[in-house]
Amino acid sequence: MSQQHRPNPGSTANRPAHMLTPTPGPVALAPLDAVRDIHRNALIDGGATIGDLGPDTKGLFFLDYFRAHELAGILAEHPGIEWVQLPYAGVDAFGETIAEFGDRVLFTSAKGAYSEPVAEHALGLTIAANKEFCMRARATTWGPIGGQSLYEANVVIVGAGGIAIEYMKQIAPYRCHITVVRRADLPVDGADSTVTFEFLNDVLPQADVVLLAAANTKDTYKMMNAERLDLLKPNAVLINIGRGPLVDSDALDAALRAGKFFGAALDVTDPEPLPDDHPLWTNDRCLITPHVADTPDQVAYLLSLRVGHNVNVFLTQGEDWQGLVDPASGY
Repeated sequence: MSQQHRPNPGSTANRPAHMLTPTPGPVALAPLDAVRDIHRNALIDGGATIGDLGPDTKGLFFLDYFRAHELAGILAEHPGIEWVQLPYAGVDAFGETIAEFGDRVLFTSAKGAYSEPVAEHALGLTIAANKEFCMRARATTWGPIGGQSLYEANVVIVGAGGIAIEYMKQIAPYRCHITVVRRADLPVDGADSTVTFEFLNDVLPQADVVLLAAANTKDTYKMMNAERLDLLKPNAVLINIGRGPLVDSDALDAALRAGKFFGAALDVTDPEPLPDDHPLWTNDRCLITPHVADTPDQVAYLLSLRVGHNVNVFLTQGEDWQGLVDPASGY
């Protein structure tokens, strides 16, 4: 089923001002206990020569998000590495390392690669939140009639990457009015209007749907705090498929229990995994899925396409990198 999805090359809006051109050479994988056949095959299919870490290593496929600190040590010990591929769309765990070595190492990620399945999941969460599926799934009696429609809704999307673009395509039949909030003051295909982050507070009060599809940076950390949640109108729904720390979880629970807005649906949480005793689990106005918008099978196939493409660019010293990370912005 995963082969039905196609990767998106990812936004080029944050392409580094002075893009590096890595020297072709052997590519290593690390940490070794995280390496799987899918990772080796992706490099081999792209034409890479795989080798152990050493003085000749020019590229690195680093595979463990939870051991991000090890990447800095590898790059310090092996100054010949000029390109690092990360298998994740979100690279916030690697932020300090990217900033430290970004002047000599080109970093690419999987941003945009998983946009179709993640946007599909986001659409499902949007409909579920509007139709009160969380409450209905828990109900043991018929209960009151409720719910609302996505048709002709005012949708605010925070972020302008591959997921946001794909989500706009998928909700097109619903005749929504779409506002994109992004860092750069540039239009986005499919959006009726585009504003920068400084105007987020101006557009939130008009939103029927708020979709968070942004990276986790110092500027977006807990962007949906108590004050911003209080700006949402009573029928609004909040969807987070970006990164968990974009939302203050405790403030979200309090706002929903106070009836400030209609509902929320999350595929990512802060902390993650969300502790079993967190009150959001028992909040009838909040639907939670355990970071499954892109399943392992979907990720494996789409990641192999991304890595294969970038290996080819690496070996030919091209410029058509997919998922480029800008050291200045951290994503």
